[in-house]
Amino acid sequence: MTSESQKTDSILFQHNVTERGLMSVGGKGSYLYIEDPITGERKTVIDGSTGAAIGSLGHGDEDIAAEFAAAGKECAYSFHVYVSNYYAEKLAEFIINRSPEGAFSSALFVCSGSEANEHIMRISRQYFLEKGEPKRIKFISRNQSYHGFTAGALALTGQKKFDDYKAIAMPSTQILKTSVANPYRGMKEGETEKEYKNRLLAELEQTFLEADPSTVAGVFIETVSGSSLACQTPLPGYLEGAREIIHKHGALFISDEVMSGLGRCGTYHAWEQYLPKDKGPDLQSIGKTLGSGFVTIAGVLVSPKVKKVIAEGSKFTMGAQSFHGHVFNCRIALAVQKKIKEKKLVENSREVGDYLGKLLQDRLGDHKYVGCIKGAGLFRGIEFVQDKSTKQTFPHKINFGARFGDLCLKNGLTVMGGSGVADGYQGDQALLCPAYITTKELADSIVDILERSLNEITAEVDTDLET
Repeated sequence: MTSESQKTDSILFQHNVTERGLMSVGGKGSYLYIEDPITGERKTVIDGSTGAAIGSLGHGDEDIAAEFAAAGKECAYSFHVYVSNYYAEKLAEFIINRSPEGAFSSALFVCSGSEANEHIMRISRQYFLEKGEPKRIKFISRNQSYHGFTAGALALTGQKKFDDYKAIAMPSTQILKTSVANPYRGMKEGETEKEYKNRLLAELEQTFLEADPSTVAGVFIETVSGSSLACQTPLPGYLEGAREIIHKHGALFISDEVMSGLGRCGTYHAWEQYLPKDKGPDLQSIGKTLGSGFVTIAGVLVSPKVKKVIAEGSKFTMGAQSFHGHVFNCRIALAVQKKIKEKKLVENSREVGDYLGKLLQDRLGDHKYVGCIKGAGLFRGIEFVQDKSTKQTFPHKINFGARFGDLCLKNGLTVMGGSGVADGYQGDQALLCPAYITTKELADSIVDILERSLNEITAEVDTDLET
């Protein structure tokens, strides 16, 4: 018999380690079924965040379920160092062929975005060792970026709330920081977008010079920032300018699209909207919607330039993990990616995403607590402020973002509500990242709930600020 304490106490060492939270017990399409483990009450909600922007196909897809059944009977694990598998190769081939011609020539599949970025650092190291440039051991990333939660990726991450953990990550002498491109908070009064972009690029150039360019291996840039900046898209010309500076100094241009890629922003790779087709990244991390939450899979895409050096050198990659190119994960991810293409869901992400973006602006943009609305495709973020004219953030104790997320869930919608958008600690936000199967009618329902929840929290917070 289960005791009352067992019902309420968490035995999982994740999120709140003392209290059991709501439980996912299933889902279908754009809807998630959740249960209160204390009361047993169940409800159906619109999955507007798909966890952390994981979902592309939605829940309970019957074609993927059938693939699971077949894969369970047919797949056999093998350690890729000794025996590879066709599904890893087929998945790599599918993604490479769907990318702009010549952008990538190889791929590595791992289990998480953090792992993918860790491996990019390792691949970069090997690339420069084989080129005869062993001094290149430094990486540049941007303030307020997010690249993962493992030790190396945590060093790349530029959010203040993780500062206490930097002591066990790579040293700051190896991970250099430059300013993030955030026009809402970064532009000076009277400064144009072009002037702001040029100032950021000049800072990147200076960061190289101060570091000794011959010691820098690569620069990590989130093409479209996720939870760190509420889906901030890049300034016109910023990515191309950064790429030119990076290559001028002999380093690698590294794109982190774990959260924003593979259709989330309305193109297969988010950078396709902001860079010429023949000027993509040297290395790119992908994840999340790769497997649509059905399996744990992420990856690294490798440009011909990087592969050529290793192929003409040692011919071997350094290091191996047990679940690289895992056959079952790759098979399911391949089925997901094929269905996304067959159903033209990347195109739907763009079309419905544009509709959702306009709807958010029209319905919420003038609200006194909405500072700005950002994003592309089905990747949309709202930054909340206490004062629109000054862009003043709410006091941290108000906990606006998390409370807003809780209200949305109560009203029937999952969103990613949180903080840190202003400086990595302060600043509240909410992210919308629904599945690519989202319709315009569902987008209407999503915004209805957002508006209702915003009105409710406004009444609460108005009272809190007065007392």
